[in-house]
Amino acid sequence: MRFAYRFSGLLGTVYRRGNLSFTRDGNSLLSPVGNRISLFDLRNNKCETLPLATRLNIVCVGISPDGSLAILIDEEGAALLVSLIGKCVIHQFYFHKPVHSVSFSPDGKKFVVTKDNLAYLYHAPGKKREFNAFVLDKTYYGPYDETTCIDWTDDSKCFAVGSKDMTTWVFGAERWANLIYYSLGGHKDVIVACFFEENSLDLYTISQDAALCVWQCDTELDGLKPMPPKDAAKEKKAAEDDEELLEEPKGEEIHGKADPSEQETRNKVKYSRVAKYFFNKEGDFNNLTAAAYHKKTHLLVTGFASGIFHLHELPDFNLIHSLSISDQRIASISINCTGDWIAFGCSGLGQLLVWEWQSESYVLKQQGHFNSMVSLAYSPDGQYIVTGGEDGKVKVWNTSSSFCFVTFTEHNSGVTAVTFTSTGYVVLSASLDGTVRAFDLHRYRNFRTFTSPRPSQFSCLAVDSSGEIVAAGSQDSFEIFIWSMQSGRLLDVLAGHEGPISSLSFNPMKCVLASASWDKTVKLWDMLDSWRTKETLIMNSDVLVVAFRPDGKELAVAALNGQITFWDHENAAQTGSIEGRHDLQMGRKELDKITAKQAAKGKSFTTLCYSADGQSILAGGLSKFVCIYNVKEQILMKKFEISCNYSLDAMEEYLDRRKMTEFGSMALIDEGGGGDEGVAIPLPGVKRGDMSYRHFKPEIRVTCVRFCPTGRSWAATTTEGLLLYSLDSGLIFDPFELDIDVTPSNIHKTLSQKEYTMAIVMAFKLNEKKLIQEVIEAVPSSEVDVVCSSLPDLYVEKLLEFLASAFETSCHLEFYLIWAHKLLMLHGQKLKTRSVKLLPVIQFLQKSIQRHFEDVSKLCEWNIYNIKYALAISQQRGMKRPAAEETPGDDEEELDSDSDYLMQEAHKDN
Repeated sequence: MRFAYRFSGLLGTVYRRGNLSFTRDGNSLLSPVGNRISLFDLRNNKCETLPLATRLNIVCVGISPDGSLAILIDEEGAALLVSLIGKCVIHQFYFHKPVHSVSFSPDGKKFVVTKDNLAYLYHAPGKKREFNAFVLDKTYYGPYDETTCIDWTDDSKCFAVGSKDMTTWVFGAERWANLIYYSLGGHKDVIVACFFEENSLDLYTISQDAALCVWQCDTELDGLKPMPPKDAAKEKKAAEDDEELLEEPKGEEIHGKADPSEQETRNKVKYSRVAKYFFNKEGDFNNLTAAAYHKKTHLLVTGFASGIFHLHELPDFNLIHSLSISDQRIASISINCTGDWIAFGCSGLGQLLVWEWQSESYVLKQQGHFNSMVSLAYSPDGQYIVTGGEDGKVKVWNTSSSFCFVTFTEHNSGVTAVTFTSTGYVVLSASLDGTVRAFDLHRYRNFRTFTSPRPSQFSCLAVDSSGEIVAAGSQDSFEIFIWSMQSGRLLDVLAGHEGPISSLSFNPMKCVLASASWDKTVKLWDMLDSWRTKETLIMNSDVLVVAFRPDGKELAVAALNGQITFWDHENAAQTGSIEGRHDLQMGRKELDKITAKQAAKGKSFTTLCYSADGQSILAGGLSKFVCIYNVKEQILMKKFEISCNYSLDAMEEYLDRRKMTEFGSMALIDEGGGGDEGVAIPLPGVKRGDMSYRHFKPEIRVTCVRFCPTGRSWAATTTEGLLLYSLDSGLIFDPFELDIDVTPSNIHKTLSQKEYTMAIVMAFKLNEKKLIQEVIEAVPSSEVDVVCSSLPDLYVEKLLEFLASAFETSCHLEFYLIWAHKLLMLHGQKLKTRSVKLLPVIQFLQKSIQRHFEDVSKLCEWNIYNIKYALAISQQRGMKRPAAEETPGDDEEELDSDSDYLMQEAHKDN
């Protein structure tokens, strides 16, 4: 139970590639993030990453009209049918080739998938259970090149498919006697999007060279005639005969004609081009990359490679807005059902925006770190996480909403370390630009900048428990710099190491600083003794990271040889060691010449963190695994695989022999030369991959791990983003001292007899959260004092932990506060003796109460202000205004001056 951590969220990455989709109610947005999917609740300002993953990066997403199902398809064509209600995988299917787009019909009975130059019509998974949820109905032939986009008519009778061969095809979901399938041309570039008009067969087609064609149909949707039964039966029989000859069933095959004869088109549905519009001005060659159309409001949104987007009203092509998001290409656009909100995804920056076009304001504006995250730190109450990245940005995230609420951009180079002070209101960051900066979370400003006498690149950072002393280690001068937080002055420069400083850590209980270096030593500096070296610990290998236990009595050191050693720093004696090299289980890169087993011999842990109680230690490195070790027993307790995304490098243990040729690996071949999604080649020296290739695979690695002070969760910065793992107690049956008499019926019987203490003890023995909640809420508030005093000590801790979790969801705020107050008042002295063990529980309780306090205090302040404003208005009623103020003017000006006067009165009362 203690190590039953489950994946609970992905922060720091909001969009990678693929299409964005709004849910049915228009209040939530689905965004593909690598091989996972994130759901942004825009009304409640929350983000949730679903606990499921595909094997490779997701490229297209289709949502059913009722919003209950979604189809996720990855780069190789492997699909997952997902329930958005249960948030679980229902079915898996493999399309064998990359899929370009997927779209459900408006009635939810069919869905179309396009791959290569074909369109496949499938029966949508029904409400009943099926052995195979993907049943192929028809296969449509027509385009000569790869298909790009799909759109359905409102009554699900027909759908249009755009292609790279510059044509658009209109197909029928059923066979219609007067609809023959032929191509609509008129474009000189790849078709990006095609849209039907509302309740009509009229069509808009948009190409990459920013041209819009308007196609008018001479037939209404009601004018489509069904195929006579005789002809339909004949075609069905021919299709069945073809299927017998084929190994793989293809459903009914339908072939379109690029240039049908006059005889075939007589008395059939005809399309004619009535207009052609161009988005670019003369001489402007801006590629159109994405488009979306809202049929009810006739609103067309188009995005371009330069980061500009246009809003047009169709069919008259009137420009409403023209705005720029960034200088990167817009990869995906989506409009919600009401037509108010427009979502934009920029894959180059990993940026996600939701824009309300009528009020011209952002509903959501989120962006992760442009390069990989390097470090993270939890706030003392566990509510916030700060991250630093190679892009020089420092971001602060809210763990409950999963959103970034402030970004600091003062650093000019990569951030190497971040930390919170003990108050939780100051964030410190060290950077390669030679500065350590302190940021205030009240006013969101950089209020201190610490520098060294000579420019130095800072590689690590530490702040003491009081928050007064700041230390940073240098990468190039091998020195440690000490500053005062109050004055910002440099207090001392500690010299003694003969290699770059790799890690710093202050003892939480004493004024001792531990520094680790590549010179194979760990030095302990005594702050009270003029920063003299108190002790030097000699290691067998270069030291990469050092960490103190929360009680300050033990020191953990990770070295380059893959060992984690534990030291009693008071006596300079080693107390234990863990050989962790084999637990890392390195994967093999595509271009590696040696096996994964051989490569693992040179690998080691690069980040360490003790749990809140100090009994276990969390370790991660250049691998897809994060390990939790028991410190006392020195054994591996659990290993977490943080990613199963094979789009990243170093994931596979063995290379695929099919990719090897006599000339070397197939990965050496640059297939996407000059492609639209080719990565722009910047300056060398970046760590995201070899930018000399147009396509590269970032390597999986864990750069930093940290336990939450509450002990309920831990976080890791990885190639994919900031991953959160937390204890999910609701799904696990974990009884405590259970015996045969402890049953729910017996607990209810004891409760009915008003033996509250006994009922609570029995409920905790069964350890079912809902039952515990029922028992505690059945206790009258007048009896809480008596129950708390008679509760055994063993159950006090369990009750405090339950109260902390109940505060997060329950609306009985005052009732639970009475419980917490009585427990702490009656058992405070006994709890103090076990303070180290109970610290995570108390911090968890503090975090929950603090959150409620902030919410309620804001509400109270707003109510007090409104009451004072109402009082000020009532006092002004009937009062004569001074003659000097009664100047002739507009009514609006008088109203404004009235409100200003009243506001001043309200402030005077404050």
